Amino acid sequence: MSVKPVPHGYSTVTPWIISRDTVQLIDYMKRAFGAEEIACLVGKDGSIAHAEVRIGDSVVMMFDARPEWPPTPGFLRLYVEDADAVHRQAVAAGGTSVTEVTHLFFGDRVGRVRDPLGNLYWIQTRVEDLNPQEMERRLDDPEFTKAMEYVQSADFFPGRACVSD
Repeated sequence: MSVKPVPHGYSTVTPWIISRDTVQLIDYMKRAFGAEEIACLVGKDGSIAHAEVRIGDSVVMMFDARPEWPPTPGFLRLYVEDADAVHRQAVAAGGTSVTEVTHLFFGDRVGRVRDPLGNLYWIQTRVEDLNPQEMERRLDDPEFTKAMEYVQSADFFPGRACVSD
């Protein structure tokens, strides 16, 4: 019997979130996205040393940040059956809507929610399969241009400004 290089139930890339409160993050993910807790290991100091949840067919790993580390919010894209319903559910679970669900030029309905710990979720549903020519045509369509302007104008980090060299 040979060992598989990628364990059963995992994919090639697995997101890992460094959190200020992993227990709260797991609770939010359960309420917002129906996450299933797979593992939660507590370190000797009482912090979460390693945790995993499954959302749909994906595993998300996480652990508690050390107090001296800077904030490192995660950015996750979730493809779901109904972006509108999941967006509402994520807000009802305590998240903040960054952008309402919007139909974008590439055929997805996309809305974004920030969880109580600062992580940002792109909640998406594919509603159309488009060829590259149709996507390019839509870039000049005023309806889709306005939708992209709305989505791109959203402030991911209220109160923070970009700094350039």
